[in-house]
Amino acid sequence: MTDDDFRRMLRRALRTVTLLAPILFLVFTLTMGWQSGLLLLAGAVISWTGIHEWRRLALAIFARLDNQQPAGAMRRTVALFFLRLAIAVAILYVSLKYLHGNVYALVAGLGLAVVALSIEAIRLQR
Repeated sequence: MTDDDFRRMLRRALRTVTLLAPILFLVFTLTMGWQSGLLLLAGAVISWTGIHEWRRLALAIFARLDNQQPAGAMRRTVALFFLRLAIAVAILYVSLKYLHGNVYALVAGLGLAVVALSIEAIRLQR
């Protein structure tokens, strides 16, 4: 697996999350209410940004290993990675505290990253 294969795989995973989130939003909104739909979107946003940040972190590591990137750029990427984690925790806290929807909708949104990456793993097995 090359760096370009990895980049394409994570781009497809991002696209999968982007396509599944609105569909599931409609399903959860129609079946469980708008608050559950928003909880799903909160989880989907965290899933999408998680894949995006892992992609940036992995590509920065690959570039650093190939001596194509200065050390300062790696520090910035790692700092942004941890900043995203802090923002994700804040989104989780606020959404659980103020949106009184079904918590399974949030779990479904968070699970979109796992689903998307699993689809890509199965695709790689072929």
